[in-house]
Amino acid sequence: MYTKINLDKTDINSEPPTGEPARQQYFMERLKRVVEEKSQEYGRPLTACVQTFGCQMNAKDSEKLLGILLQAGFTASEDEASDFVLYNTCTVRDNANQRVYGRLGYLNSLKQKNPRMTIALCGCMMQEPSVVEKIRKSYRFVDLVFGTHNIFRLAELLYRCYTEKGMVVDIWEKTDQIVEELPARRKYPFKSGVNIMYGCNNFCSYCIVPYVRGRERSREPEEILTEIRTLVADGVVEVMLLGQNVNSYGKTLAEPMTFAELLRQVAKIDGLERIRFMTSHPKDLSDELIEVMRDCPKICRHLHLPLQSGSSRILKKMNRVYDKEQYLALAGKIQREIPDMSLTTDIIVGFPGETEEDFEETLDVVRQVRYDSAFTFIYSKRTGTPAAAMEDQVPEEVVKPRFDRLLKEVQRISSEVCGKDVGKTMTALVEGVDTHDGRLVTGRLSNNIMVHFPGDVSDIGRLIPVLLMESKGFYYMGRKLP
Repeated sequence: MYTKINLDKTDINSEPPTGEPARQQYFMERLKRVVEEKSQEYGRPLTACVQTFGCQMNAKDSEKLLGILLQAGFTASEDEASDFVLYNTCTVRDNANQRVYGRLGYLNSLKQKNPRMTIALCGCMMQEPSVVEKIRKSYRFVDLVFGTHNIFRLAELLYRCYTEKGMVVDIWEKTDQIVEELPARRKYPFKSGVNIMYGCNNFCSYCIVPYVRGRERSREPEEILTEIRTLVADGVVEVMLLGQNVNSYGKTLAEPMTFAELLRQVAKIDGLERIRFMTSHPKDLSDELIEVMRDCPKICRHLHLPLQSGSSRILKKMNRVYDKEQYLALAGKIQREIPDMSLTTDIIVGFPGETEEDFEETLDVVRQVRYDSAFTFIYSKRTGTPAAAMEDQVPEEVVKPRFDRLLKEVQRISSEVCGKDVGKTMTALVEGVDTHDGRLVTGRLSNNIMVHFPGDVSDIGRLIPVLLMESKGFYYMGRKLP
């Protein structure tokens, strides 16, 4: 689903505006002229491929980036052998960086065959000065590099690429700007992410996000509500409110508002059927928010509540600002107030200084909370974070067996928890035809668990009651009800 903007009143014969989004609208129209000229020269439309690495916020950013390119006259493609290729990068873990470097080698081979190809890199990885320096020196075939704070300037920067010589690099260290009035190409016509805030103020000792995404900046509530109303009018029935820590929403506004109050306002929008959000930090999850989640039927019964470690000692070293007992008390309160709430989490194994006793504390929390699922990670040292300089880095031969034990325990519990709703009727939002069996469709339940059941393409985007007939450990098989 493509949301276009009207540029009919944009005068490209004048000087570019200084304010946003008018400036980018101006450059979208200028870029469109260049793309038209190149299309005539090539004898075909210019193709653009946007590849996303990382989180939901990166995915949302990529929808805007692709929307800008479509507005400028490109044709969307999933093939990296395109005229313009953009990698929207992640840098949470070192293997994400290495993956990008590996893919760049492949792009270089494509560009040698097609020298007219344009290659761009943006996102969190580009906010690291050492990465940009490496790109300048070792990947000189890259044409454009920009970061997280100025993705809205893609049209202007790409216009410079096509009209100037040499690599264009535009990295902002920080910004207080929020520019949202841009075209977008949504992956799904029936659901969408909505940014409610940017950045993070938590500075967990292992995490590079505050350094590459900047400090917290909340969008004005009316801007958020207007965007959601527009999406609903365009067929969206489910939104996911996005932020590095949505529980901190509203603290930077001139008139502060709690995240719970924002949820109340979003829930009043007619035609919106489901509300999700990502991600919640335990330290900011208030009783008010629990009440709103409990009392509002539109809010999905799924909460992602990162634990990271079950050891209070390690949590302190991580600068998580809660301990094991506080986390367990919070999880217990949520489960008592909202018994059908699905809890998922993130867990890091092998943080510097982690002992066997610390790891057993993590296993203890997993057994007490009984998560529906968990994203488990081996600690990845990120240069520039306090944890990277800590002593007692845990060797791989110690970490790997712990990780395997944790994964086995998480999977055992998840398979038991997932099966608890067999025999119940629940509503599924159908997201597509099953990739393994074309006679089935795949739907997502309110608790974020998937269900597969007989159906066809006409069911996609619909909310359908489904009888959950069989648990397969991490998903259900079901039957559509009238």
